[in-house]
Amino acid sequence: MKLTGAGVIVEVLAEQGVDAVFGYPGGAVLNLYDELYRNSHRITHYITCHEQGAAHAADGYARATGKVGVVLATSGPGATNLVTGIANAYLDSVPLVAITGNVANTLLGRDSFQEVDITGVTMPITKHNYIARDKDRLADMLREAFDVARSGRPGPVLIDVPKDIQMAQIDFTPAPAAACHRCGCVQQQQLDEAVRLIRQAQRPYIYAGGGVVASNAAQQLKAFAGAIDAPVGTSMMGKSAMHWDQPGFLGMVGMHGRLAANQALAQSDLIIAVGVRFSDRATGNKKDFTQGHRVLHIDIDPAEIGKNIPAYTGLIGDVKAVLSQLLDRLAPQQRPQWHEQVQALRNQPDNQLKMPTDRLTPRLIIETVNRRMPPDGIVATDVGQHQMWTTQYYRFSCPRTFITSGGLGAMGFGMGAAIGACIGSGRKRTVLFTSDGSFHMNLNELATAVTNELPLIIVVLNNGVLGMVRQWQTLFFDKRYSNTTMHRKTDFVALAHSFGAQGIRVAQKDELEPALTRAMATSGPVLLDCAIDADEMVLPMVPPNGSFDDIILR
Repeated sequence: MKLTGAGVIVEVLAEQGVDAVFGYPGGAVLNLYDELYRNSHRITHYITCHEQGAAHAADGYARATGKVGVVLATSGPGATNLVTGIANAYLDSVPLVAITGNVANTLLGRDSFQEVDITGVTMPITKHNYIARDKDRLADMLREAFDVARSGRPGPVLIDVPKDIQMAQIDFTPAPAAACHRCGCVQQQQLDEAVRLIRQAQRPYIYAGGGVVASNAAQQLKAFAGAIDAPVGTSMMGKSAMHWDQPGFLGMVGMHGRLAANQALAQSDLIIAVGVRFSDRATGNKKDFTQGHRVLHIDIDPAEIGKNIPAYTGLIGDVKAVLSQLLDRLAPQQRPQWHEQVQALRNQPDNQLKMPTDRLTPRLIIETVNRRMPPDGIVATDVGQHQMWTTQYYRFSCPRTFITSGGLGAMGFGMGAAIGACIGSGRKRTVLFTSDGSFHMNLNELATAVTNELPLIIVVLNNGVLGMVRQWQTLFFDKRYSNTTMHRKTDFVALAHSFGAQGIRVAQKDELEPALTRAMATSGPVLLDCAIDADEMVLPMVPPNGSFDDIILR
C-alpha cells in the first residue's frame, strides 16, 4: 500500500507493539504529528513540558514495562534537548528509540533553520543511529532500530528523519515484529569451569545488577542463590531484583551500601557477578577490591568481562539463560560455616544504625511511605542523598518497581521517569522521592502529571541545600560550603497548587501520617514538602577510592 513516510513511521510503531509515545511537536515533525492525530485510537501521545522530560518519560516507561520506550522531537533544539535522556538510557542499558525530524535532505549541511547534526551529536551515546536519506529503506530502518534497541544488551537508538522523507510517497508492506534476540553464546568449556569454581568455593558471594532485571531473571537468581547457599548483594540498578526479606539478601553494595553487604563481599573467596559492570561507586579502590577473590562474571555484553575488574572466568549470555544452565548442572550445596559468618556480619550493632525518634528524618519518611505503598507500587527517584536513602530504607518486593538514574546520575530525571513509569504500569500508584535541588531541575513536568491525572505522590526531602555535595564538602573539604546552600524562597505547596496539584507541607513528625493519608486518598498528583535537617548524611559511606575497611559509619 502507498503511505507517506510519516504514515510508515506510525505503521511500524504499531507493528512493534508501541501503544504510548512521549514527545513535543515542532516544524520538522508536523507530518508525523498529523499521522499521530489520525491514529490516536492506536497510539497515545503524551506531550511533556520539555523534550528532556519526554526522553526520561520514555526511559521510565521502558524500565517499568520491559518494552522499548519511544520519544519524538523536532529538529535543532528539540533534538538536542533529548541528549541527556539518551545518555542516561545508554549508561543504564534501557531500550529506547528516539525519532527526530530534520530539515529536508537538500538543506542538510547548509546551516538551515533549526538544523543540527543530531546523529553526530549522539553517536557516542547510542547503540546505533540512522539518518533516513532513502525513503524505500525507512520501514526496514525503523524495524532494525527496534531490534537493535531491545536485543543483546539493551540501549537507545536514534533515527533522524528529514522532512522530505516524512512527506514522500512510499510503497509499504506490513511485517510482524521481530523476536528479541538476547541469548548470546555460552561455551561449554567456560560453563564447566564456572561450575567447578562454584563447587570449590567455600565463601561464594553473588553480586547482582541491572542485567538481572533487564533479563527478567529474578526467579532464576533466587533459585541460584538458594542452590549454592550464597548471600546476595546488589548494585543500585539491581535493587529490585531480590525481594527485601529473601533469606541471604544483604542489600546494596558499594559506596553507600549496607555494611554487611560490603563486608561479606570483602570476606568472600568467589564473587559471582551477575549482570553488573563493577562501577567505581560499587568497588572503591579496585586493587583492594580484587585481593583474595576470584571473579566469575556473567554478562550479555562481552565488552564488560574484565573491563573494570579482572575475571577469572566469564560467561557471555543472557543472565536468565545462563543461570538456568548453571542450575541444571549444580546439585544443591550447603555452606553452614559461611552462612553463620554472614549472619554474624548482619547482626553487628553497626548494621542497626539508630534513627532519631524525636524529629522528621529521611529514614522515617521513606519507611512510612513504604508501609503505605502496595508491593508492586512504582518508586522513582532523582539523584542525590534522597536516592541513596531510598536504596537503603525502601523495601522492594517486585522487579521493575525501582526507577532511578544509575550510570549517568542525572539530576532532573525523576519527574519525567515517574510519569513514564506510572503510565507504563497501567497507572499504578507511583511515588517520586526527590529533593529541593533535583526537583528544581524538572518541576515543569508537574504540569504533565496534572494534565494526565496521574496517581503520583512527589515526596520532596527539602533541606535547602545540595545535600550530597554538601556532605562531601563536610567530610573532605573542611566544611567549605561553596554554592551548596541555596537560599531559594520557593514555596513548593503554593507551586503545586498553581499547577493544579495538591500540596501539603510536612514540618513535624506527627504531620507525616495524616499527610500521607490525604495523599493516598487523592486520585491526581500530590506534593509533600518534607522539611529535613541540612546536616543529615548518607551513611555508611566508603570514601572515594577507599576500601571496605575505610567505611565511615557516623
